[in-house]
Amino acid sequence: MEKKYVVAFDQGTTSTRAILFNKKGEIVSISQKELRQYYPQSGWVEHDANAIYNDQLEAFENILKETGIDPSEIASIGITNQRETTVVWNKNSGEPIHKAIVWLDKRTIPICDNLKAEGLETYVHENTGLVIDSYFSGTKLKWILDEVPQARAEAEAGNLLFGTIDSWLVYKLTKEKKHLTDHSNASRTMIYNIKNLAWDDKILKAMDIPRSMLPEVQESSSDFGTLDYNGLSIPIYGVAGDQQAALFGQGGHRPGVAKNTYGTGCFILLNLGSKHLVSNRGLLTTLACSLENESPNYALEGSIFIGGASIQWLRDQLNLIQQASETEAVCQSIPPLKDLYVVPAFAGLGAPYWDANAKGSITGITLDIGKNEIIKATVEALAYQTKDVINVMLEDSGSSMVTLKVDGGASANNYLMQFQSDILNVDVDRPKMLEVTALGAAFLAGIKAGFWTSDAIEKVREREALFTPKMEEHTRIKKYKGWKEAVERTKSNSVI
Repeated sequence: MEKKYVVAFDQGTTSTRAILFNKKGEIVSISQKELRQYYPQSGWVEHDANAIYNDQLEAFENILKETGIDPSEIASIGITNQRETTVVWNKNSGEPIHKAIVWLDKRTIPICDNLKAEGLETYVHENTGLVIDSYFSGTKLKWILDEVPQARAEAEAGNLLFGTIDSWLVYKLTKEKKHLTDHSNASRTMIYNIKNLAWDDKILKAMDIPRSMLPEVQESSSDFGTLDYNGLSIPIYGVAGDQQAALFGQGGHRPGVAKNTYGTGCFILLNLGSKHLVSNRGLLTTLACSLENESPNYALEGSIFIGGASIQWLRDQLNLIQQASETEAVCQSIPPLKDLYVVPAFAGLGAPYWDANAKGSITGITLDIGKNEIIKATVEALAYQTKDVINVMLEDSGSSMVTLKVDGGASANNYLMQFQSDILNVDVDRPKMLEVTALGAAFLAGIKAGFWTSDAIEKVREREALFTPKMEEHTRIKKYKGWKEAVERTKSNSVI
């Protein structure tokens, strides 16, 4: 039967989705299920790895039922995932030995402190492109080995496997035949050397992690095995971390393209091409999506821990809004803010500050401040945090930026996008289809299947809106100066 579709499995932090794309890159069907979050202690965040797998299969079956298509019409499957979230499972039973530890989780700060005390900071930064932070997978893996009873003995006996969510899904979907990951996900573990494209023996030794636990690393667009479904074998031909997949879906497989994804966190990536650049300003160097038989490009990345999650905070904790979409009208309905800033450091500050112990703050409150002003300041914080990252990204790379490509849920907010353009003083380009993370995974899978060519995918992306700067320069400077002062007050070592 003719191959008409590609499926993306999009496993995010808060939801599980399956999305069916046609050859034009259009969404034919989408199925989504909310993912339960577990908070066993303050600063701890966990997921049920089995629930993720079961939900992903359910979402896939839902799109088949909804559309009535024959599975034989599916050319391939691509997987994109929350990147640093860590799963360890027993390879004999196929069962996790602990809940998945989510990228947001802060329990490994003491492990990070010990690694820093051992003098590993420079080595880790230069060879993995990352900083020593609880954000990344390596310390989460070490915590499981150290804290789960019998885990280390089982690992040393060769009975345990480690993976980020992509590896876990590939393992389960292929009926435990494949233990694999791709360059983009491996580069987020803090134990993978992005210079020689291999697991790093020195870091593994420092954290006492057995190499036998680690998946094989291959190109993002390559053969990851098959999903056997009702007697049909559907190839899994694409795997990529969510942010690299979004960059690919935005046409960012070429050097010089930058994008920001406004999700639970905000993630800004700039494709550097073949140039391995080590940032000295708190940015990360990571690997972009790789095509089969091609070396992966490098990318600079700035991670903002709390993006859309701050809007969820307005809704779920403060009850200031019923749904995220209300924020646009609220922002438009009140005058520009003067000196009010919300710094949403609820999980510490990410790039370029890297202050894991920072706590969120609201500065500049006066008697005339009400809920609408708090909402607006929270929305604007997404734009300020993005500017923080892009400023140092351009300085580090020696590049300039004319346009920022955007995607993710919050990019649908017209007020935020205009404010982002104003505060950056660059154009902001929003595509018609905001599901570029899933589209990127679909592209990777489709290229390997011969469904698309790498050149053709650039024509698939269509612009929906272009936001151009309208703010006066003196206003821009004043507002950003106020933001920087608010961040300084928020830092854990603040003396203000």
